[in-house]
Amino acid sequence: MTETFRQIPGLFMPINAVVKDQAGYTEFVFKGKSEQMLKVCEYLDERGFIPKDLVNNEVSWFYGNLGIDDMYFGGESVETIANHILALYGAKIFAYTKNENVLDINLERETDEGAVYIHTSSPGVSQLQGPQHERRIDERYLDTSTTRQAYRLESYRSNGNVSPSVNTQLRCYFVAKCDFVKPDPTSAEETDIRLVGDKIFLEKATENTLEIYQGIMKTVLSRTGPVIEMFEVEASRERRLVIGYRQNSTQSFFSAMSDLYHFYNLYSTRKYVEQFSNGVTIMSLYLNPLPNTQSAPIEHTIHQVIKEASLIYCLPTTPLQSFFQTGQLSVQEAIYGYVGWIFSQHFLNRLGNEYASLANIMNTSDAVHVEVLSKIKKRLRQDTFTREYVLDIIKRYPDLIHLLYINFALTHYVNPRAQPLEPSLSYQRLQTDVVLTDDELLDKIKKTTSNAHEFMVFESFLIFNKHCLKTNFYQPTKVALSFRLDPSFLPAIEYPTKLFGMFIVIGSEFRGFHLRFRDVARGGIRIIRSRNKEAYSINLRSLFDENYALAATQQRKNKDIPEGGSKGTILLDIGQQDKDRVAFEKYVDCILDLLIVGKTPGIKEVSSGSQRHRIAENSPQLFGQYEKIVDLYGKPEILFFGPDEGTANFVDWASAHAKKRGALFWKAFTTGKSQSMGGIPHDLYGMTTRSVHQYVLGIYRKLGLKEAKISKFQTGGPDGDLGSNEIKISKDRTVAIVDGSGVLCDPDGIDRIELKRLANDRLMINQFDLSKLSHKGFRVLVEQSSVKLPNGQVIEDGLVFRNNFHLTTLVTADLFVPCGGRPESVDLNNVNLLLDLHGKPRFKYIVEGANLFFTQEARLRLEQAGAIIFKDASANKGGVTSSSLEVLAALSLTDEEFAKNMQVKDGIIPQFYQEYIKEVHRIIEKNAELEFECIWREHRRTSKSRSIISDELSLSIVDLNEQLQQSILWQNVSLRKAVLRDAFPQLLLDRLGLDTLLERVPEAYVRAIFGSYLASRFVYKYGTHPSQFAFFEFMNPFFAKVSEFGQFSN
Repeated sequence: MTETFRQIPGLFMPINAVVKDQAGYTEFVFKGKSEQMLKVCEYLDERGFIPKDLVNNEVSWFYGNLGIDDMYFGGESVETIANHILALYGAKIFAYTKNENVLDINLERETDEGAVYIHTSSPGVSQLQGPQHERRIDERYLDTSTTRQAYRLESYRSNGNVSPSVNTQLRCYFVAKCDFVKPDPTSAEETDIRLVGDKIFLEKATENTLEIYQGIMKTVLSRTGPVIEMFEVEASRERRLVIGYRQNSTQSFFSAMSDLYHFYNLYSTRKYVEQFSNGVTIMSLYLNPLPNTQSAPIEHTIHQVIKEASLIYCLPTTPLQSFFQTGQLSVQEAIYGYVGWIFSQHFLNRLGNEYASLANIMNTSDAVHVEVLSKIKKRLRQDTFTREYVLDIIKRYPDLIHLLYINFALTHYVNPRAQPLEPSLSYQRLQTDVVLTDDELLDKIKKTTSNAHEFMVFESFLIFNKHCLKTNFYQPTKVALSFRLDPSFLPAIEYPTKLFGMFIVIGSEFRGFHLRFRDVARGGIRIIRSRNKEAYSINLRSLFDENYALAATQQRKNKDIPEGGSKGTILLDIGQQDKDRVAFEKYVDCILDLLIVGKTPGIKEVSSGSQRHRIAENSPQLFGQYEKIVDLYGKPEILFFGPDEGTANFVDWASAHAKKRGALFWKAFTTGKSQSMGGIPHDLYGMTTRSVHQYVLGIYRKLGLKEAKISKFQTGGPDGDLGSNEIKISKDRTVAIVDGSGVLCDPDGIDRIELKRLANDRLMINQFDLSKLSHKGFRVLVEQSSVKLPNGQVIEDGLVFRNNFHLTTLVTADLFVPCGGRPESVDLNNVNLLLDLHGKPRFKYIVEGANLFFTQEARLRLEQAGAIIFKDASANKGGVTSSSLEVLAALSLTDEEFAKNMQVKDGIIPQFYQEYIKEVHRIIEKNAELEFECIWREHRRTSKSRSIISDELSLSIVDLNEQLQQSILWQNVSLRKAVLRDAFPQLLLDRLGLDTLLERVPEAYVRAIFGSYLASRFVYKYGTHPSQFAFFEFMNPFFAKVSEFGQFSN
């Protein structure tokens, strides 16, 4: 292979190679073709459907003039070929009788072993109707390919026409199940194409092709996202585009790529898709310009195809696909329109002025009023603008999408004219279109749309444009789309606490958000699944609000620690419920695209390492200039992710991937990592439970109760983090447990030894030994129906019973500890079901381990009835404290120190790690004790609801924290150090010293430690309404420490 390196117009990867070997595959020659041809003639003669004097002509034409590849003849039976010839003959007769000059031929054979498709095809034209074979190939064979069962594809365009009188060609597709040399390669073998390749492929591929694929394969394995390389075919204008990517990382990509190059008036002569047993897919397209085309030359358009292939990879199909296929919108415009559709679904101002007026009239301190407002808000959002209604509006005005895209692109498209290279076609298009100012565009929308709803939809597009601070939309190696938004557009009446930062992420399998309330913030990433379409619609409507509420809860919960609250959500599309890992990896990678400073977010590598070095050496100006995005935020950002529902097993990968991407903050990027990565697993050390149980023990202590005599109900089973540790740490009499598998109940108390067995092995209650139940006990699993309980009641549906068990009278206990369950499982509509006939609570004491299990209104109602409740933001903060201290250790230690002191290797736990765990436990228990005592004291003093006091404490601490970070106290270096000596964990101080910690930990993080420590300790000691002199009294000991060492200065 001869390579030439030169500047290429509009391409982010300025590498071009000339391929001498045009085919790339050795041509298959079917030696029995002549003999088979005679047998086909005999077969057709016997059937008699074609006149005998025409049989030879039809067969000869089929074999010799259509240019069908010998692969077809070598793989098909005489009967199948004869039937195909007969179908072709019948199509010609039909066309003649209709006086049409067009033949419509669709021949196909599908089996589990593979398929053959032959159909009439016009070069450069996508199929919008009919069988759409390429989409069927994607859905049935390519998208479902795995390392266990995969399919390879060869496709050819015939050289000849289907008949002398019809100018139509045939397109043939041959799909075959792969037979790998090594179906289960080792890590050492997985980069060897001769071991992981399909046997037929290895026989047919030339050495040149093997060399190209080998290099691309290695790059795919080393990074996330597609690898795209282009080669010129020597002595022709043909271009060979080779794309490598991981199996199951995209859908419908093969068919979508055809739509893409057709848009640029290109057509393919040959196409190949190869699978490998290491999980890599490689697609090879041979592209040519359409004859007599008026579009730009292939020398330019091919680079636009390369640039836009990454968009297609991210979102191969959207509801606006037809506008792209018919040329009304470019692929960038169509995908932008799809993004705008998603944005408008979540953020259209659907409540209106009437809702604002009603909210002002209602008494927000009245739980009933608040709940009614909440229900009205949900109903307005659900009924006013449905997804389908918004999409219908968008489809009416493709010209507005075009104008709005220009408005977006002129801000975020990297201007290649400032570079030494020629502008790309997409940028040239922007320069030739009419460019409107924001006001002119808004006026255009008003004049174009026909009613207020249509105007509001397109106005939301403009709001999106105005508030988008940075995006990876134009980066060539992205795996999903990410947008960093300024959240100031959110209406205060709906979202009263202002967000600091907001990301929206859109992939082919999911959509998601990441929200945070402070610059330095941390929270878990949650996967949201949907059991059916109805559940998906509900989850979709509530996605942003749930994310906001979870982040707000995290903000209140994080009051003791430096990080503010954040949360990430990933909603899997209804047809992608098994793609949780793929969605998580894309979510993380494309957010990293916007976090990593100094490199192109999204460009993991230009190409292979040797090529990258060669370009940097010969054309250094290409680096740094092409590795930029438009960043309107203009400040470095670090996000701290943690595990949440469905992501606990993925955080190791996220941290390792951040390291591979070159993120300096990789050690602190995720918490809850495995011990080998330096993480502190919450479940192994019972971090969250340790905090929750302090509140339980506090109730026992204050009321003089004996734990062994307390009956308890628990949601969240022995298979989960909270559930298992709650079982292991407690000594009560547990009467009922609800988990993902069903309901386990025994009024006499569930056998604790058996429960602990399940908890130790992290098993669901469906594994409980039923012989351990008393005669009153029962178990109902979600898949069961018509189950008769000991009291004679028949349960018709196990799933419904599980979901509503906490609301039934079958369970009553002294203590209720929710350790799992969906948000708002108890609200104002059903909270009365938790009261007995006399209006007394069926659970006297409630300590919330699970987030948002109760609505605030439900809590207040239960407290009014006499229940003692400690809400989630107070009770379950042990996990966030542990994660914060895990982050601090990662920021404090060098990579070498971190590996030595925090990473568990071969089961050997470093001494420092063991001591640090003990310190984390001590800090969690101390924080829980301080807040419990404060809430208990404030309740006795004011008679306020404990749930309200909890919120007031959080708000007071958060507000004071922000003030302290900006106060003159922080500027006093001696005082600052005095505070930080108390705030930093003693083990880190002993090991590193304060000065070293201050050098290594980012100042923003140290400032947050300073503020959060002083604010939490002050509020816990003096409450939410301290006297005027309280803070002076509180600070006196710190000033005394400074004076004692003679360090105080005014």
